[in-house]
Amino acid sequence: MTDIARRQNDLRKMLIAAKVVPVLTIERVSDAVPLARALVAGGVRTLEITLRTAAAIEAAKAVMAEVPDAIVGIGTVLSAADFAQAEKLGARFTVSPGATPALLETAAKSDMPLLPGVASASDIMQARDHGFDTLKFFPAEQAGGRAMLRAWAGPFPDLRVCPTGGITEANAAEWLSEPSVLAVGGSWICQASYIKAADWAGITAMCVRTMKSLSPG
Repeated sequence: MTDIARRQNDLRKMLIAAKVVPVLTIERVSDAVPLARALVAGGVRTLEITLRTAAAIEAAKAVMAEVPDAIVGIGTVLSAADFAQAEKLGARFTVSPGATPALLETAAKSDMPLLPGVASASDIMQARDHGFDTLKFFPAEQAGGRAMLRAWAGPFPDLRVCPTGGITEANAAEWLSEPSVLAVGGSWICQASYIKAADWAGITAMCVRTMKSLSPG
């Protein structure tokens, strides 16, 4: 097994174990640790902290330092420079909404896994050319939904994805029932209104309810 194949295999195992990967946009560093603790308490350990705010880097550092049970990834990675920053932080994985050749080439040489975003057959082919077969389907609902996944199953029978974009508490189980889906990503499990109100108990309750609804039996 090549190094990149091993990393992709590790990423698949991580996603299967997670079922749900919350997409976290953290505006205040002070929210990071209590938010992460609330998610972990509810059974959600694999977290994507997005590079969408000025607080993101410090928030990620705080969670990695103070919430050891959290598996912290960096999302909204848009460039090779973003990837290098996430690598320097010590993130466990990275996520991108799309994937340029430069980003894919950088990630292919790194020990840190990348979940590159795809929205078309051409995107999938480009990612596969660089050794990536575990992908983020984004924006999932807007780019064709589950029907698109089923269409891709013909030319790409071994495709494995984590869909993000339009995934909600109401449809997460339906997405997870698709053979190619390893986990789902979304922000419904940690809504901005809950974070702003510091309603950590509410976030934990949402996590517990979601994980229970997605578990067999």
